[in-house]
Amino acid sequence: MTFEHHRHAAHCESGVVANLISHHGMPISEAMAFGLSAALAFAYLPFIKLSGLPLIAYRQPPKAIIKGLAKALSAEFRFETFRTPAAGQARLDELLSQGHVVGLQTSVYWLPYFPEDMRFHFNAHNLLVYGKEGDDYLISDPVTEQTVRCNSEALSRARFAKGVLAPKGLLYTLENLGQTIITPQAVRKAILKTCRTMRAPIPIIGVRGIRMLANKVAKLDPAAHASSLFVGHIVRMQEEIGTGGAGFRFLYAAFLQEAAELSGMAVLAGFAERLMVIGDGWREFALVTARMVKGRDAMNPTKLADLLRNLAEREEVFFRDLKMAVT
Repeated sequence: MTFEHHRHAAHCESGVVANLISHHGMPISEAMAFGLSAALAFAYLPFIKLSGLPLIAYRQPPKAIIKGLAKALSAEFRFETFRTPAAGQARLDELLSQGHVVGLQTSVYWLPYFPEDMRFHFNAHNLLVYGKEGDDYLISDPVTEQTVRCNSEALSRARFAKGVLAPKGLLYTLENLGQTIITPQAVRKAILKTCRTMRAPIPIIGVRGIRMLANKVAKLDPAAHASSLFVGHIVRMQEEIGTGGAGFRFLYAAFLQEAAELSGMAVLAGFAERLMVIGDGWREFALVTARMVKGRDAMNPTKLADLLRNLAEREEVFFRDLKMAVT
């Protein structure tokens, strides 16, 4: 058995929902799914800890892409969680027997088809299950080039992992696809929502969140080991969790390029190019930081803070101009 709509993707949730909607008869790219759901964001959340370090997010929270796209397309998804692994597996098997393709939230750490050096405790990894043969589930995971298999015990552990963002066996199915075309109005509305998020008057969100993080970095002691751990954590959140800072900017740029053609707003193509340059700036920040963490360059919190402030300024101007262009 094969899944005809399996596609490798940059990010799990946007890839899964794009593949699932395409399976239901509406071809949609990952970039369009990401942009239309207004998923691009930034948040510095010092009150939420991952291994003792603050959560730094470059996109909206888990499930926001699915729910945002559902709203944009008037689609209906059904979400279910379970008290026990046995109940979760029974429901998954029931849906598969009915011919459904089922989305799951899982922990990367317990998925055996991931190489060992790529497994870590991240509980918001999305994938699709499209069948079962014997004790193996047939999986379309957008991080893999081809479809894969996973035995029931491992998949159950991945679905019921504990900790931050514990999935609690979450599964979801597409119940109804309200519309099968993407309108210019939907594109414009999604862009304006992203602009509002990135320019929100909240200290921890959007460009203000980037500046708040920069201020935290500027106060670090260059001689302290904790400083290296903190800036290394920023890079890990940026480059290893999903597609991170630069990757999400590149993905949104691809959305703007596609939206320019779909909506007839040719100006968006120029914004796509501008955002690619900003994405390159995030990659530069990651490279400079990594060299300091590895001891190749001296730890210099002031330099890193200045790079972050420059990125915040560029993004503020970008999203201000983008809002004006589509209003």
